[in-house]
Amino acid sequence: MLKRRIGFAILILSSLLIFFTTAQPFNFNTASEVEEETDGFSLVAEEEEGPAPIVFGIPTDSMKIVEGEVKRGENLSVILADYNISAVTIDKLSQKAKDIYNVRKINARQKYLVLHAKDAARTAQYFIFEPNKVEYIVYDLRGDLEVKKIKREMEVVEKAISGEISHSLYASILKAGGSAQLVNTFADIYAWRLDLNRIQPGDKFKLIYEEKVVNGTRIGVGKLKAAYFEHQGQPLYAIAFDQDNDSGYFDQNGKSLKKAFLREPLEYSRISSRYTMNRFHPVQKVNKPHLGTDFAARAGTPIRTVGDGVVVEAKFTRGNGNYVKIKHNGTYTTQYLHMSKFAKGIKAGVRVQQGQTIGYVGSTGLATGPHLCYRFWKNGKQVDGLKVQLPEAEPINKKHMPTFLTQKEIIVQQMEALNTTGNKPQELLAVKEGNKSGGA
Repeated sequence: MLKRRIGFAILILSSLLIFFTTAQPFNFNTASEVEEETDGFSLVAEEEEGPAPIVFGIPTDSMKIVEGEVKRGENLSVILADYNISAVTIDKLSQKAKDIYNVRKINARQKYLVLHAKDAARTAQYFIFEPNKVEYIVYDLRGDLEVKKIKREMEVVEKAISGEISHSLYASILKAGGSAQLVNTFADIYAWRLDLNRIQPGDKFKLIYEEKVVNGTRIGVGKLKAAYFEHQGQPLYAIAFDQDNDSGYFDQNGKSLKKAFLREPLEYSRISSRYTMNRFHPVQKVNKPHLGTDFAARAGTPIRTVGDGVVVEAKFTRGNGNYVKIKHNGTYTTQYLHMSKFAKGIKAGVRVQQGQTIGYVGSTGLATGPHLCYRFWKNGKQVDGLKVQLPEAEPINKKHMPTFLTQKEIIVQQMEALNTTGNKPQELLAVKEGNKSGGA
């Protein structure tokens, strides 16, 4: 009996020994040792060794760095209230900032940084806001307050893409490494010389363009310098060239690729109602002539003038809603109806250039939904703007032809060196732009 008890005790002791030597230790960290979190944004970790990082040109050895994103309904006063900054200080800051960057323009989902003191009050020393990828605003909250707008150095890289049409122009340019913006520009340039709806598999394209880069990150596409399109074995170049303070695209023979007018006032839109002498009006419920072309588009879509000219009317009427009417010359006039609003600066007497945004798609006036009604006059009579024969733009002037031919030869050599089986942009050369001081 005694032996059985001794054996049982030894078994229990052995089990306890195994448990305490193999079990994971329990975490006794207190709440103060847990990583700090604040209202949806996280603190940027600081290095344990070495100097504190320099953020936007500001040494942060005596400060904590907080990354944030503006929430819906937040403003600068709400954000900085958590960092011991009073409403009175915010008001003074707004006054100082109004000529640099209005603090009321800070919108939801935009990024910001707060640099605050390493004390219990966490008093903000700096608020840094990036309205875009090129500029940032530094609000210095110390002492007398100061606001600075700093522009990053921007690099403009010349690149080229090439490819062969497999399904659509859009998909093929994107597959080659291009963007939707490049597709739109290409389509505008070639719209008058090619029927882009009849592009076929096997057609080839090559584009040389500028790409904008900040801190090694691509932020957008600049000018399309040249394009090449081979349709059914027939080559057609588009070479950007400036003459007599005017710029345009010209083919290999020096003829302009554009007409005096763009084909349509919206990019990649759908025609919902054509010019006709008999249409059932969806609001008035009667059959009547529709002397314009309706383009279906989302509210807010930019509307562009199809040609150079002078704004003769920019106002509201019950039927037209917000509309703009432009006189291009003694022969042609165009009108754009049902806008949600006018573009900045658009009013009677203002001169506009082809492709310039003059307003935004809406549904003002007699309209059942957002769309643009586009109207066209020739010699005072309304005509179908999509069918009327329009004059071509001026070709290369004789005095500029030698310069154009030299530029053309360089472009042709670059194009011939491009392989249409490539699937990524090729870098050609680079230049730098922008303010080279204070970049971050």
